[in-house]
Amino acid sequence: MSPKELRADGFKTLEQFIKQFEDKESALIKVLYEAQHIFGYLSKEVMLFIADKLEVPASKIYGVVTFYSYFTTEPKGRCQIKVCMGTACFVRGADQLSRQLENQLKLKMGETSDDLKYSLDSLRCVGACGLAPVVLVNDKVYGKVEVDDISKIIQDSEV
Repeated sequence: MSPKELRADGFKTLEQFIKQFEDKESALIKVLYEAQHIFGYLSKEVMLFIADKLEVPASKIYGVVTFYSYFTTEPKGRCQIKVCMGTACFVRGADQLSRQLENQLKLKMGETSDDLKYSLDSLRCVGACGLAPVVLVNDKVYGKVEVDDISKIIQDSEV
């Protein structure tokens, strides 16, 4: 399937998802979550589509998307690596983990590789202070991470 066909298929899938809700406006977060899952990020085109299908102003969609840090308006890598920079993680060396990841991936925090393989970000707190420092790779949590673990984490995450 071509990228254009995949995108069209994504919009059909999203429309079917939206149709299941009677109260469209209260389904906004669920719809945004599903759209990001389908497309990988929430482009202007996707947000306008959602606004039309939910019959809510595009400004409301944009406001919600930009308010919640979970949502992104930029393409992200298939492998999203995030370092917790909350207090417990930071005092246990999260900044050193960040530098090691930046060096090995040749990315800065907040960047995505040109091939969309990796995204590197930091988070404020993931609520796993007992496991500090914490690195998340997509949905997998790595706890008590040391600088020497970074190569293995990247290797395990290769997509």
